[in-house]
Amino acid sequence: MKYAVVIPARYKSSRFPGKPLAKILGKPMIQRVWEQCCKAVDSEKVYVATDSHEISRVVKEFGGQVVMTSSDCLTGTDRLAEANKTLDCDFLVNVQGDEPVIDPKNIDTVISLYQETGNITNAYCEITSEDEFRSFTVPKVVVSELGKLLYMSRSPIPLSKNDEFIKSYKQVCVYAFGRSDLEFFSSIKRKTPLETIEDIEILRFLESGYEVSMIEVPSGSLAVDIPEDVHKVEEYIKS
Repeated sequence: MKYAVVIPARYKSSRFPGKPLAKILGKPMIQRVWEQCCKAVDSEKVYVATDSHEISRVVKEFGGQVVMTSSDCLTGTDRLAEANKTLDCDFLVNVQGDEPVIDPKNIDTVISLYQETGNITNAYCEITSEDEFRSFTVPKVVVSELGKLLYMSRSPIPLSKNDEFIKSYKQVCVYAFGRSDLEFFSSIKRKTPLETIEDIEILRFLESGYEVSMIEVPSGSLAVDIPEDVHKVEEYIKS
């Protein structure tokens, strides 16, 4: 099957405008994400999907490929769907543009599972601290014994009746979507109810009756959500 790894990137972030171009130890964040993707697959298969001419210019300067998309995309997955009208792939792998230290092995793992099942695929890993479990910036996942997504929430789930953190898992932001999955997703010109409440786009598929295959990976990544997160990532890279 023909596929590509696509990094959706927008300039107008409400909490961190220009985030993809934020410098991390001298390199734009989008370049660091691109480099990690290129460790997983050939660089010819890696694209940045954006509506920003400034992001496009920077990506081309460091040797990356760009697919221009409109500013009307509601989510990164909508941006992938639009990008695939140009790329015309059987499936796309979405790697978030704010994951500068994403493990290339996690990308390979998601690609392999999609090629086996043909199902929408998302990675996840175990949460190791209660602070992370209680954080509303971390999407928690509940997975069936058959490896299918049951629900995803920013709330601390599953939670004991005594309000105890016992064991939980979080989403790792690497996904694989087939051509028809993306076409369906973008055909809904609004966010679905749970997607709107949780601000988690994969819930649009779950609410629409789609099966989402989950694959556990050893560890997650460090996302850059706000400017203060840049320092944390720089310290991680140095160490």
